[in-house]
Amino acid sequence: MKLLIVEDHPSLRDLLGRHLRRSGFVVDAAEDGKAALAMLELSQYDAMLLDLGLPDMDGLQLLNQRSRSRNPHLPCLILTARDALHSRIAGLDAGADDYLLKPFEMPELEARLRAVLRRAGPRQSSRLQMGNLSLCEQHRDVQVDARPLLLPKRELALLEELLRSAPRVVVKDHLEERLYALDEAVTPNAIEAAVSRLRRKLAAAGADASIETLRGLGYRLTQG
Repeated sequence: MKLLIVEDHPSLRDLLGRHLRRSGFVVDAAEDGKAALAMLELSQYDAMLLDLGLPDMDGLQLLNQRSRSRNPHLPCLILTARDALHSRIAGLDAGADDYLLKPFEMPELEARLRAVLRRAGPRQSSRLQMGNLSLCEQHRDVQVDARPLLLPKRELALLEELLRSAPRVVVKDHLEERLYALDEAVTPNAIEAAVSRLRRKLAAAGADASIETLRGLGYRLTQG
């Protein structure tokens, strides 16, 4: 899943990014509202972590303006030091899904983030499956015939996108957007290489789901 962190404090922004990337998320980070709005126009996200005290605008303004971006219904978890009741009410009334006061512990942040993602709708199912292949979105584990299949973060994210869309075709540009942050360099054959590695591992594990390449279109996961 792809997250947008909007936080003006550099050390906290970097800490959040590092922790969530280690947990398997693709993460973009913005230091102010203007940068965040630009990112919301460029990319599709699964959730936003938003600090209210931004240098160029109030976080609530950004929350209201998301409706005009590519992410009009983007789930949002507010991270802020504002503990007054009226601030919490204003954030929730503006469309935030949850509110976490600073300072906070990372395990609580992840738990609240998972809860926000689960509430985002039927798209956020707990387990994706095709045949004997399954992926648990909450615990980030893959199984083939109930046996664990260990995958690196990028291949896990690739499999998740293919399972979510199956049996529809997923175009290469969409995979690049979902698997890489905006500041990451993507080589021309990066997606092809990731697909090739994942295809070999699925076959070696005995999965009855395989990745089909449709030249000029993209990829899809098929069974049989």
